[in-house]
Amino acid sequence: MSRRGFLNSFGMGLGGIALGSLLKPDALLGATTGRGALGAAHFAPKAKRVIYLFQSGGPSQLDLYDPKPTLIEKHGTELPEEIRKGQRLTAMSGNQASLPLAGSPFKFVPHGQSGLQISDALPHISGIADDLCLVRSMHTEAINHGPGVTHMQTGSQFPGRPSIGAWLNYGLGRANDNLPSFVVMVTKGKGGQPLVSRLWGSGFLPSENQGVRFRSGANPVLHLQNPSGIDRKSRRMMLDRLRELHELQLAGNPDAEIESRIAQYEMAFRMQASIPEVTDISGESEQVLKMYGDDVKKAGTFAANCLQARRLAELGVRFIQLSHSGRD
Repeated sequence: MSRRGFLNSFGMGLGGIALGSLLKPDALLGATTGRGALGAAHFAPKAKRVIYLFQSGGPSQLDLYDPKPTLIEKHGTELPEEIRKGQRLTAMSGNQASLPLAGSPFKFVPHGQSGLQISDALPHISGIADDLCLVRSMHTEAINHGPGVTHMQTGSQFPGRPSIGAWLNYGLGRANDNLPSFVVMVTKGKGGQPLVSRLWGSGFLPSENQGVRFRSGANPVLHLQNPSGIDRKSRRMMLDRLRELHELQLAGNPDAEIESRIAQYEMAFRMQASIPEVTDISGESEQVLKMYGDDVKKAGTFAANCLQARRLAELGVRFIQLSHSGRD
């Protein structure tokens, strides 16, 4: 993936961050037991949920909605030293004898009442220009895929920091006690740069705040189903005894991870009943399915994940992250 294409993976996620700052905890947290650390916000924003599309490998923002007329004018000329100022280069370009400027081949025109400049590569997006919030102030010093993607998800180039969804889960808590507050889905069968679990991890926060990954297939959440020969009543009895042991351990050794373990076991038990219903799309009308495209009935596709994200949002899941990888 080119650097321009990589940089756009930052841009495609800006909507999620913008919405994340608008969540309304006091409206959603009051009736839940999964109360977050914040309790209530100091203002009353309107947004309640985030569907975060992280499209790793998408086209460059310079070809979509960030026109650079001077760059186009100077296309093919050498990168001026006063612009580079000694900044390091990627492994792909570090040994190049020449560093020519490359302007976008697409045409930009203003759209909507806002006059937002969008290229002709996005004809459908252009039609909703006035519904978009475009943030141009974000930047990073990361020049390689792995650190850059990690920075986009956690605010740091280095692994170990909590992801966006983990922070929201920690601060705001759950809105539905039968579903996790932070769900992740990755498009099935795509190549490109790997999308690894640290991108939805909890970092130094309690592990209960990490994203729960939904997969395609008969068991959307790994290790959720009872083993052969174990029914729901037996599982409940086992969890009750296990909780008692954990509480004895917690009494003598206060530890947030023990509390997290108790909470995760209980959430998993409730999810055994809720997940099958959530992932069953047989009740969706053909009219709705057509809106998502032909791939919507193929489990694990981006279309199917988008439909699932909408269903989860309707049920109160606060943060749904759809990760889609591939080359530009």
